[in-house]
Amino acid sequence: QVQLVESGGGLVQTGDSLRLSCVRSGRTGTINRMAWFRQTPGKGREFVATILRLIGSTMYADSVQGRFTISKNNAKNALYLQMNNLKPEDSAMYYCVASPRPGTGSGYSNNDYWGQGTQVTVST
Repeated sequence: QVQLVESGGGLVQTGDSLRLSCVRSGRTGTINRMAWFRQTPGKGREFVATILRLIGSTMYADSVQGRFTISKNNAKNALYLQMNNLKPEDSAMYYCVASPRPGTGSGYSNNDYWGQGTQVTVST
């Protein structure tokens, strides 16, 4: 089992920055890739960004490309999301996910490991 705990969310203004963190514990050596998703009430989870744990390849949703940066620190079992130039439409609950399954892109499932989320609210 792997446990994930997110932090770093908050209330900010349009144009501000935030850095989300996600710390893993448990059988972290089994993880192949990690990602950030976000969700607003009444909508499904939306892919934000993903990174491969070993080689660090990344991929982003078009809506955040150029504004958000996903990164990792394997020594600290940590995943990060640097969010710059935030917009009101970025407001959501942000979830960290880790998967032992190989793959690329946004293909994560409920069978992967998910955190409890951290709320990001961007005011106008």
